[in-house]
Amino acid sequence: MEKSANNEVNVDEVAGKMIKAEATKAETGAVNIRTPFVAVDIIIRYKGGIVLVKRSTEPFGWALPGGLVEYGETLEQAAVREAKEETNLDITLVKQLHTYSDPKRDPRNHCVSVVFVAEGKGEMKPSDETSEVEVCMENMIPKLCFNHNQVIMDYFNDDDYEMYE
Repeated sequence: MEKSANNEVNVDEVAGKMIKAEATKAETGAVNIRTPFVAVDIIIRYKGGIVLVKRSTEPFGWALPGGLVEYGETLEQAAVREAKEETNLDITLVKQLHTYSDPKRDPRNHCVSVVFVAEGKGEMKPSDETSEVEVCMENMIPKLCFNHNQVIMDYFNDDDYEMYE
């Protein structure tokens, strides 16, 4: 790792190396950093229900649309991008619902998820990341991947839920 004349570490250089490093452990010279991933999940209100996607990758099953935040991207930009990639819908973000940080919420690794509520519009269709996309009513929510059943329960119990209807 290169240091400047006054012995400072170039933070951008370290961050760039971390991005290229393996999954949860980034080693950059003498610096050893282990930190959770950051993801967004989106409760998309569409045609009287909530949009769910059937995942094409592990863990397989039904889930809320969402995914990892890319380097240089805001949480809001990531939510809009992931919604479009997984459902083909254009969304308008309504609010940030909650942040979930339980290290066990994702079986693959420790991943903090920021959940947004959004309104969807356009033609819904699956992508290469999703084998199916469906609209589910409140009383028809199946067992979901990750902690998404808890997320949806929190959404329906949210103090502002009445204004969503």
